[in-house]
Amino acid sequence: MLISEVRPTTIDGVKRLASQLRKRKGLKHSEALDHAAKAAGCSNFAHASRSLPTKRFSSRELLVFFTTYWSDNERRFQCGRETLRIQLTRPLAELCNRHLLKSARGFGNLRMVAEDHFVCDSIAPSQDYARAGLCTAARSLQFIEATGLLPDRNPRKLEPRSLSGEILPGRDHATFWVDPSNGQRFFIDEPYESRALEAERTAWADCHGWRVEKASWPGIYRPYECDLYVAVDGRSGSDIDSLLRSVNSMADPSITENWDGESTASWETFVSPMATTAQAKRRAKCKGMIYPEASLKTVPYNFARGTSQRRPIGELGIKGHIEAGRIIKAAIGSEFAPAAGYMRLGSLRADLEDWFCLEIGPEQRQRPEFFQVYYGETDEDKAFRQTLRTRADLIAWLQSLKGKLLEAYPDCAPLRRQLGRIEMAMSMIEKANASVPGAP
Repeated sequence: MLISEVRPTTIDGVKRLASQLRKRKGLKHSEALDHAAKAAGCSNFAHASRSLPTKRFSSRELLVFFTTYWSDNERRFQCGRETLRIQLTRPLAELCNRHLLKSARGFGNLRMVAEDHFVCDSIAPSQDYARAGLCTAARSLQFIEATGLLPDRNPRKLEPRSLSGEILPGRDHATFWVDPSNGQRFFIDEPYESRALEAERTAWADCHGWRVEKASWPGIYRPYECDLYVAVDGRSGSDIDSLLRSVNSMADPSITENWDGESTASWETFVSPMATTAQAKRRAKCKGMIYPEASLKTVPYNFARGTSQRRPIGELGIKGHIEAGRIIKAAIGSEFAPAAGYMRLGSLRADLEDWFCLEIGPEQRQRPEFFQVYYGETDEDKAFRQTLRTRADLIAWLQSLKGKLLEAYPDCAPLRRQLGRIEMAMSMIEKANASVPGAP
């Protein structure tokens, strides 16, 4: 084929043609790129960069698989596997990275085991439950692909509230989204029986300068049972009409009643096409099917959720847990802890409460004074919080908490995870301190 007959359809193709033009015609690199872009039907290379895909993908690279295993004790211990296949128009990595996907509805219990495969590590209690979870994840991915929006990690930047704190009437099953191209933020609301509140919601929007528009697409949360509304602060200049057109033009959502996935009556592990290595095939195994055993330094727990967690062998003791809870509650309630540090301390508190309950046993666990060790606030907790007058005080107490944990438990991954949360919280508090002039 003559070089003049080449018609690139991807950016990689434009670059290859530009390289040939540069060598044959002695053009500058930028000139060759523009000539190659015109051969692809674009005005210049910048136009091609906006219009053409980076490369041509095979059909295999445009498939995504979701898998859940289930066991139904009420049906004579029947079990099986459900796998739903989704065809995309672009590779998953171009739509949304795996970290942001964890914030999308339906993805919270899914683990990415290959570039084209997500597995739920919890064993579902029934076949219908398994299918419903996979359909929810598929609808979220469908929404992301059609709209170009991504889950918003900073929902506080778009809270549908009035200045007095009044929230949108009937708000339910809320999710927050952001347009990565311009930073515009949108609020998706999916309430039940919204018609009864239609007038009240409209009045709220008019009063507070918001736009709340109902979409015709059935929704992500529970299609055909809830209505989907797109809401945005009218003062933000967000293009809600364009978003609504994208949402309303979407294909019918995946639902269990129209299940078109693969169902098997066994727990045979599903391996996706892109899981080509031995390690990738091992990752594909559902953790809920692996029976955990104690090691020299850790013991498993939390089997009820289908997957187990691990805690260190050893005990902090009742007194130690009370002191740990007091420090964490004071830190979380302190004015010196930034929001990101609050999140780390909240995760630390949740895990340490689990360890505490397992250490004291089920009988003592029911004693009312133990309910307030990590949550709630006693008079002693209030008095202790008054002693934290500076960031340095808070950091010192968090450092002492770290020491208590090191003394009580052996070095192991579960302990190191908690120590890392403490260290990260202290680092964030120190950085917040450095950003405030004259702060103690």
